[in-house]
Amino acid sequence: MDMRAVGIKTLNSRLSEYIRIAAQGETVLVTDRDRVVAELSPPSPRRSEVLGDAMLAEGVRKGWIRPPLISLAGGVPSPEGINALDSILSDLDADRSDR
Repeated sequence: MDMRAVGIKTLNSRLSEYIRIAAQGETVLVTDRDRVVAELSPPSPRRSEVLGDAMLAEGVRKGWIRPPLISLAGGVPSPEGINALDSILSDLDADRSDR
């Protein structure tokens, strides 16, 4: 397992270099006064390369969100019964004018 340590000041001035090192598979320990305070590591093999997908998967793992109860294998459900934005906004204006 490849690993190296770097102080916060050096990391701050050469961040791009250490990000590339971590992306290539090496773990970088971040130190402050010879005490490890963080680590940069490559993403786990389970992590998606797409940020949005990775954040959604993390939310599901941590229980913040739940996946859909229906399978989308057949595609996205049809938008029948969904009103257009203009229609929704005009209904909202009408509701607010009653007050």
